[in-house]
Amino acid sequence: MNTEQAPAYRFNDSGLIPVIAQQYDTGEVLMLAWMNEEAIATTLRTNQVCYFSRSRNKLWIKGESSGHFQKLIELRLDCDGDTILALVDQTGPACHTGAHNCFFNNITIDNHHS
Repeated sequence: MNTEQAPAYRFNDSGLIPVIAQQYDTGEVLMLAWMNEEAIATTLRTNQVCYFSRSRNKLWIKGESSGHFQKLIELRLDCDGDTILALVDQTGPACHTGAHNCFFNNITIDNHHS
C-alpha cells in the first residue's frame, strides 16, 4: 500500500463512511455497514470491527450480541477516500438473518416485460 499519498477519509454529511466487510482468506463479500471516526479508531485499537448503527444511533461491535465477531485483519481506504474495505476473519454468520453473508437475495430480470 502506498501510504505516502493515502487520501483522507471522506465522510458523508452524517459523518459516516460505508464499509464493505470481506472475508480475508476467501474474498467473500460479507456485508456493508457504516463507520464514523470513533468506530474506525475503536476498530484499529481493539482489532474487533466496530460499526456505527444508523438505526440505533450508536457504536456496535460486530458480534457483541450474536457472538459472531469480525476480527480485523486489515482496513483499506479506496482511491477516492469515500469507502473502506475491512478484511476480516468472520466467526459464524455475518448476517443478522443467520445467513453466512448479507448478499443472498438474487435480483433477476423480468423477461416478460419489455
